[in-house]
Amino acid sequence: MIVSASYKTDIPAFYPAWFRNRLRAGHAKMVNPYGGQVYTVDLTPGACDGFVFWTKNVGPFQDVLAEVADRGFPFVVQYTITAYPRALETSVIDWRRAVEQMHAIAERYGPETVVWRYDPVFLTSLTPPDWHRVNFARLAAALEGSSDEVDLSFATVYAKTKRNTDRAAERHGFEWWDPPAEEKTALLEELAARAQPYGFTPKLCAQPELLPDPLFTRLQAARCIDAERLGRVAGRTVNAPTKGNRPGCYCAKAKDIGAYDTCPHGCCYCYAVQRPELAKRRYQVHDPEAEFLIAPGTKVAAR
Repeated sequence: MIVSASYKTDIPAFYPAWFRNRLRAGHAKMVNPYGGQVYTVDLTPGACDGFVFWTKNVGPFQDVLAEVADRGFPFVVQYTITAYPRALETSVIDWRRAVEQMHAIAERYGPETVVWRYDPVFLTSLTPPDWHRVNFARLAAALEGSSDEVDLSFATVYAKTKRNTDRAAERHGFEWWDPPAEEKTALLEELAARAQPYGFTPKLCAQPELLPDPLFTRLQAARCIDAERLGRVAGRTVNAPTKGNRPGCYCAKAKDIGAYDTCPHGCCYCYAVQRPELAKRRYQVHDPEAEFLIAPGTKVAAR
C-alpha cells in the first residue's frame, strides 16, 4: 500500500511533528471526508510500500525525510513551485528557497525522489499568459537537474474556489478568468516546450480534455502517485493498481492520511480549503500527539 501525505493539505510544511509521531507509532487514523468512515492506516514497513509527499515548503520536514529514509521507506516528493504573487499565495515561501530545497532533496536522495509541480496554471491580471511563459521558463532553468518531470494542470474552478478568489481579487485589486479549453491547451503546449530543454518531461494532471491528439503533443498524462517511480526509488517493484481519484486521473491506489480545511498557506485557488480562516483555526487547534491530523468532531471557535 502506498501512503499519500497529502493532497488534502501540506503535511511537510505544517505538520511534520504529527507525521513523525505517526511514523514512530506505526499507524495513523483518517476520516473519509464523504462518508465519514474512520480508517486506521498501517505505517509499518510490512504494510506500507512507501510515501508520496505533497508540499510547497519541505524545509520543516527535512529531518523527517531523513527518518523516513533511515527506516527504509522509499518516497517521492511532489513539490509545487509556481512563484505566484502574494495576492494569490499569501503564505508560500519565496520561490528561490523552494528551488534550493528541491535541489537539496535531489542531491541527497536522487532526482527520482522529487517531481516539480507547476500546478495550477491560473490566469489573472497579475499572471496573464505572457507572465506564465516567462515565469515558467525561469523556474525550469533554476530547477534543471533536480527532477526529470514537471506536472501541470489548469485550476479547476469549484464554488469555493470562485468564492475565495473573488474575495482575494476584491481585496488586492486584480481580475481573474477561466479561459476556454483551446486556450488552455495552447498555453500548456508552450509551457511543455519550455520545460523540455531543461530535462523535464511535461505531464498533465487529470485533465484529458486538454490533451490534444497524442501524436501531436509534448504532453503525457501524469501519474502523480506513481508506483513505477516509487519502485525505481525503492529498487524493487511496487505493486499498486491504477485507481484515480476522478475521471482522467491515473494515480496508483493509495491511502491519504491528510484532512481538508487544514492548510494555512492561503492560496486563493485551493480546492482543499472552504475558507482560509477555517484552515488557519484548524491548524491552530491541531494536536501533534493525536492519531488523527484533525480528530472527528473537532470544533473551532467562530470568528
